[in-house]
Amino acid sequence: MGDRAAEPRWLELRLPSRPENVGVARVAVAAFAAQLPFTLSELEEIKVAVSEAVTNAVVHGYGHGRGVVTIRAGHDGRRLWVEVADSGRGIADIEQARQPAFSTDPERMGMGFAFMEAFMDQVDVESAPGAGTTVRLYKRPRPKEQASSPDEPAAGDPAAGAPNGGAPPSSQLEAAAGRGDGSGSADAGAAR
Repeated sequence: MGDRAAEPRWLELRLPSRPENVGVARVAVAAFAAQLPFTLSELEEIKVAVSEAVTNAVVHGYGHGRGVVTIRAGHDGRRLWVEVADSGRGIADIEQARQPAFSTDPERMGMGFAFMEAFMDQVDVESAPGAGTTVRLYKRPRPKEQASSPDEPAAGDPAAGAPNGGAPPSSQLEAAAGRGDGSGSADAGAAR
């Protein structure tokens, strides 16, 4: 039997260009990305980046008009890639569009590409006026020793997987409070 980790896996969605489908795309891609060892924080970053790319297709690609947004995602067991494509208006100046606070819609903040670039390892954009836009996002899970956050124990942390959610045993808590010696003996603090 072959190595399943090296076997490419993929997902494809074709959604009507409607604002309510942004949430569908972000949740579907995050669920797919969870096949890799991403942290919860990294999955949230992926969701934001996908939301921004799909929102750009809906708002700027089609101007809230009719169209289809195609979302493809894949991974090889080591790296996630996501592609968001539309066949809408296209972008005349990609470098200008990638600048923070630039938007063709005065009602928008123009931070979509900035968020994508902040949360993903690599962002590639292909576009031409009248020919649509394809945004490709790439991300690898961070190594476990770099991935810890307050809501996720670090790799090798003895609290990870410990009973009581990683809380120290009550004898250690008593010792820290000055009521015991941390040895596990409940009477140790009473002799003082």
